[in-house]
Amino acid sequence: MATAKGHSSDLAKQEQRLAYWLLAPTFIILLAIGIYPLISVLGYSFTNATFASTKPVEFIGVENYRNLLSMTIVQVPPVIDEATGQVQRDEETGEVQYESSVRALPREPVRFRVVTDFTLFGNKYVLGATDPAFIRAVWDTVIFGVATVFLELALGMIVALIVNANFKGRGFMRALILVPWVIPTAVSSQIWAYMFQSNRTGFFNTVFWYLGLGNGEIPFLSDPAWQLPAMIIIDVWKTTPFMALLLLAGLQLIPADIYEAADVDGAGPVRSFFQLTLPLLKGTIAVALVFRTLDALRVFDLFQIVLGQARYSMASFTYYELIQNRAMGYSSASSMVIFVVLSIFAITYMRTLGVKSDDH
Repeated sequence: MATAKGHSSDLAKQEQRLAYWLLAPTFIILLAIGIYPLISVLGYSFTNATFASTKPVEFIGVENYRNLLSMTIVQVPPVIDEATGQVQRDEETGEVQYESSVRALPREPVRFRVVTDFTLFGNKYVLGATDPAFIRAVWDTVIFGVATVFLELALGMIVALIVNANFKGRGFMRALILVPWVIPTAVSSQIWAYMFQSNRTGFFNTVFWYLGLGNGEIPFLSDPAWQLPAMIIIDVWKTTPFMALLLLAGLQLIPADIYEAADVDGAGPVRSFFQLTLPLLKGTIAVALVFRTLDALRVFDLFQIVLGQARYSMASFTYYELIQNRAMGYSSASSMVIFVVLSIFAITYMRTLGVKSDDH
């Protein structure tokens, strides 16, 4: 018996070594096309490298990161009436008048520019940054990513549950829901940009005008208040089928006899969903969330095609810094920030949903 166990152990070790040798080319390729570029970008992020230039590259430490991420919050002082020494108020509304937010921000040793103003506990504050365009890009991308992923998860779950049911024409329905996903983003973005036109040539303005919900000239793509919601709508329409497909694959792995047993025990559809379906789909949901979040946070083509330079995502900001400003070191630092943000979201999802990284 001992001899048999020893032989089995030796065989297992030989198979393990063989597996390592077979995987070695994959690891080498991964190092070549994945790890090396990442290390290279990290190295450039500490320099003043200029794209397509013969200018000597100099090491500048964390200067690029400081320019990208430096922020400050300053309280904006109210305007004081020189004659009375009292706080000046608007004659019509009675609201307190404040000094310029631009002047309230420090200019030395580095210049901070306005990102946004806000009021807290009756006082006005201004959020400033050395590069407000990047801070807005990070904020917009995170809001875009969180909103689209959770909307797609909710809608994708509904679609997956519907097409997983047994009904006539189910195969055709499964193929039909994939149509938005298979349309190239460059094409679908142009279609939606036309639908969001700020006059009655646009589909939505035409519909709202006929319904009496506007004058038919809502600036969906030029008004900052509408731009991000428009981007979210486009992405949810396009990517919900992908989320539904991932969830459908997980649903089909759940044995039908579990639901039959639950039905015998008197569990209704709602109870079965929350106590059976969701727990059994936890791993699939985690994978779907990670894939979609990573994809949403590195969004480029949608913002680039529809909004151009009117509003940046993190990726489009990096693109413009590299191509237009030729700031290779600066854009490399921006890329590393994107990598860190993606990693934080991925690790958070995996830990929150309890997905294990090994077989134990």
